Amino acid sequence: MIWRKLIAPVFEVQFLRYGISALAAMAVDVGCFMILLGQGAAAGLAAALAYGAGMIANWWLVSRGVFDAGLAPRGPIRLRQQILFYGTTLSGLAITTAIVSVLVAAGMLPMLTKGIALVVSFFLNWGVRKYFVFRPA
Repeated sequence: MIWRKLIAPVFEVQFLRYGISALAAMAVDVGCFMILLGQGAAAGLAAALAYGAGMIANWWLVSRGVFDAGLAPRGPIRLRQQILFYGTTLSGLAITTAIVSVLVAAGMLPMLTKGIALVVSFFLNWGVRKYFVFRPA
């Protein structure tokens, strides 16, 4: 029975919209990652900077297209929400940077390690955003 609780969100329309938004933000992330690698940046640094660019794109997409019902009104309440969004996303950044750095050092291809990190961050951020950051008041 617990597996039903774990997979139920996958079938929600909101989850589908989140996935589409995440793909768009991922395009920003991966695009920046590839550009930075092409410019000679270390894989871990490239992953961190690219993740930051994707994170900014993700705020705009997710706050308006996925969790719009939970988006706080402009002002101090929204600022608090943005701080929570970016603050909790730092755990995804740390995980992404660690996964890429460790796996590249172990000999894996940077793009493969980036893919692994994206999957882990996707599910982590979905849960935090749905149940914490954009929880309707």
